[in-house]
Amino acid sequence: MKQTAKSTKPPKTSWEKVAGWYQDYMGAQGGGYQRDVIFPGALRLLEPRADGRYLDLACGQGAFAKLLAKTCHVKVVGVDASPSLIKPAQKNAPPSCEFLKADARAFAALFDRHSFDGAACLLSIQNIDDLGSVLRDACCVLRDQAPFVIVLNHPCFRQPRQSGWGWDEKRKLQYRRVDRYLTPYEMPIEMHPGAAPQLKTYSYHRPISTYVTELTAAGFVVDALEEWVSPKTRDSGPRARAENVARAEIPLFLALRSRLMHVTL
Repeated sequence: MKQTAKSTKPPKTSWEKVAGWYQDYMGAQGGGYQRDVIFPGALRLLEPRADGRYLDLACGQGAFAKLLAKTCHVKVVGVDASPSLIKPAQKNAPPSCEFLKADARAFAALFDRHSFDGAACLLSIQNIDDLGSVLRDACCVLRDQAPFVIVLNHPCFRQPRQSGWGWDEKRKLQYRRVDRYLTPYEMPIEMHPGAAPQLKTYSYHRPISTYVTELTAAGFVVDALEEWVSPKTRDSGPRARAENVARAEIPLFLALRSRLMHVTL
């Protein structure tokens, strides 16, 4: 490690103001979708090798980093801009885990170049305004051909405030309505509507092509793309069958794995 993280005000996109809610939701093992879908899928795509060193970007309270360290016997460094999330991450962390307060858009200076065997950014990239900065810094710290796994809410079907479920009474079908897709936009999200409207996070919608283009520009090659659905099912009710079909066909999450390709001239 080259430097220590500076104590600065969390950026606009930090979840510092909603850290308490997020900790309650995630718990020690991760929330429902994280535990059942996101974490297992990310571990599989990351393909961690024993004794490797991995980076968890925008790690929150450290649930995935700790799971990765314990399950795969690797060293993990987690970084997050929220001091109120880093503090519980550091609590009860295994010796192979280290957690630092750092902005995911500017963290590379904290580490030696090309010192990580892989990285993950799970359900966080859509809450960061400057995608290019994240990818460029990741390029600096990852070794050649190291995997970088990004998981996000599916940008085709889960655009904030621009998509939603609908019911076709005539056809007895549940469908997903999409109001816009190609144009990127920022959307403030009230975490406690009505109760505390001042507490907001920010979501940044981008089409899939933006992620592929920005990854390529930073020096990555995408070698895996997966779309993950909800594991939930409904056993009863007049719409149960239609809802189960929709859940199985319309993905909630997009997973991208890219590999860094350093070019030596």
